[in-house]
Amino acid sequence: MSQKLQLYLASTSPRRRELLQQMGLVFTTLSIDIDEQKKEFESPRDFVSRMALEKARAGWQHRQRTESLPVLGSDTVVVVDEEIYGKPRDRQHAMDMLTRISGRCHQVITAVALVHESMQAVELNCSQVCFRALSEQEMHAYWQTGEPLDKAGAYAIQGLAAQFICDLRGSYSGVMGLPLYETVELLADFGVECLSVAEKFNKP
Repeated sequence: MSQKLQLYLASTSPRRRELLQQMGLVFTTLSIDIDEQKKEFESPRDFVSRMALEKARAGWQHRQRTESLPVLGSDTVVVVDEEIYGKPRDRQHAMDMLTRISGRCHQVITAVALVHESMQAVELNCSQVCFRALSEQEMHAYWQTGEPLDKAGAYAIQGLAAQFICDLRGSYSGVMGLPLYETVELLADFGVECLSVAEKFNKP
């Protein structure tokens, strides 16, 4: 596969970078700053879809003008009883989130969007994650690791919080922040080729 630049990622998330690299894509990141305030009466699905698309649109506006390549944006939220949990503001906010999801199931909704010239599209992934009951000591110790700081819902499924999860129904990569199935489908619609498993392992 060509090593030419294939797309822009409108995110500096190390998790999303890792997942795109896993797919064999050649990309560069863009640091995007948008208003992430939820609109009144906006559903979690509508909110996360709008955020992903606005990030991709902002990336399209700020990309290198000489490169007419698709821009990928993504956004993830944790949802409990239709209430959106983003990244924690501080320690107490993280404790409140972890207490709320302790011993119960919640939704993780991730949207991925692509923008290229006059084309734009959004795909949505919704997963269910169930936590075992957490003690107050465990939650405080988890905060001390620093892992909850920049994670929706104050936890990282790919990190130490994996030991808290007793059931997952949906997409592991979607909970991480970029659903690979939906992303591959979307990229294909825009003519962006990902590295196949056979290519990755040099199989015919």
